[in-house]
Amino acid sequence: MAGRSHENAPARTGVDATRLPRHVAIIMDGNGRWAKRRRMPRIAGHAAARESVRDVVAAAAELGLDELTLYTFSMENWTRPRKEVSALMHLLDQTLKDQVEEMDENNITLQAIGRIDLLPKYARDRLDRCTARLSGNTGLRLNLALSYGGRAEIVDAVRSIARDVKRGVLRPSDIDDDVFRRNLYCPDVRDPDLLIRTSGEMRISNFLLWQIAYTELYMTDVLWPDFRRRDLFAAIEDYQTRQRRFGGVGT
Repeated sequence: MAGRSHENAPARTGVDATRLPRHVAIIMDGNGRWAKRRRMPRIAGHAAARESVRDVVAAAAELGLDELTLYTFSMENWTRPRKEVSALMHLLDQTLKDQVEEMDENNITLQAIGRIDLLPKYARDRLDRCTARLSGNTGLRLNLALSYGGRAEIVDAVRSIARDVKRGVLRPSDIDDDVFRRNLYCPDVRDPDLLIRTSGEMRISNFLLWQIAYTELYMTDVLWPDFRRRDLFAAIEDYQTRQRRFGGVGT
């Protein structure tokens, strides 16, 4: 994806608009703990997190980021109680419905990565409608990782490659990084420059395992429902203090 001008990035932040990460990915964690601290049901934490999504997506678009990927619902999340899973699917549906107009105004495009076929039909339909409505935009690309797992993505890519080998359209000796990438869910999603995890946990949780080989990691104690653009700016400012060497020797 070609870079865009960052001249309109908010000057009030400490972010250097000339050195932005092109792709930021976020593991949105801490909804349950946020609710528990307030003696509220877990779903209340998920509902409160909708404002975090709205604010962070808008801020990413205003800054001029190329891509933002949000870990919205993992493969492992399907093992949660049926009532909670159902509530999460309805929240996804309602959030897309409520926020698509603002995303359109902010020139955002939308796509989903994961085993989308596992989502209930009403959620898939909403996702399709929103994706279609935003398809003509040219700004921030918002990737929602839905029914997603890094291992599942790798397994699905291997299966796809194996089918091509079996059909005789691909030789084992032809398999390299580029071939593997072309068989990922969305091959045109660039590797994240920065991965943010909220709530203080220090793990990757099966997220973008192939893509984050050289991604810079930023962990914050802020619970996701409390995460706002100021926290995104802080993460990017920290990123801008680092020297990325990709296995080479720094200057």
